[in-house]
Amino acid sequence: MKRYFFLADNLDKLETVEHDLEANGISTPQIHVLSNDDRGVTLRKLNDVEAVLRKDVVHSMERGALIGAAAAAVVLAIGHYSGATETAAGWTPFVFLAIVVLGFFTWEGGLFGIQEPHHEFKRFQKDLDNGRHLLIIDINEKDHGILNRVTAHYPELEFSGTCNGAPQWYITMQNKWRNFVEVMP
Repeated sequence: MKRYFFLADNLDKLETVEHDLEANGISTPQIHVLSNDDRGVTLRKLNDVEAVLRKDVVHSMERGALIGAAAAAVVLAIGHYSGATETAAGWTPFVFLAIVVLGFFTWEGGLFGIQEPHHEFKRFQKDLDNGRHLLIIDINEKDHGILNRVTAHYPELEFSGTCNGAPQWYITMQNKWRNFVEVMP
């Protein structure tokens, strides 16, 4: 899927755009609004970006895990090449230490990431700070015509770029969950 970004000055207009997209077949989990006006987004019942996804936690944890895996490999290499694994304790202390090192670096990466805006949203930070709002739409290739048709009716939307979107399986699971919640008593 591909993610499309649009900047807008008016949350009421974004509410209308979201309803038009949904009426034309784009599901709610494919549409998000990122704004510093959380209250306004909530009052209009717009699908906002979840708090954890506003920060760079996941991306930073992935980087921390890569560094942790390299450090864990160093710990295991030291155990092997030092000959310490030939003692009665064997590999056990080195394997446990490698696991702890991997977990520590992953955790530290998450702590760094929680302090930073999401890496895909950093370029919009100045606009968000100036009171603008970001409409985020994830679509696959077959829905591109719907996006073009709907956004053509809203010239005040400022196209602001693309990137890789959420995986199709993730959107499908969110749609199924939403459907499950609606049909259950």
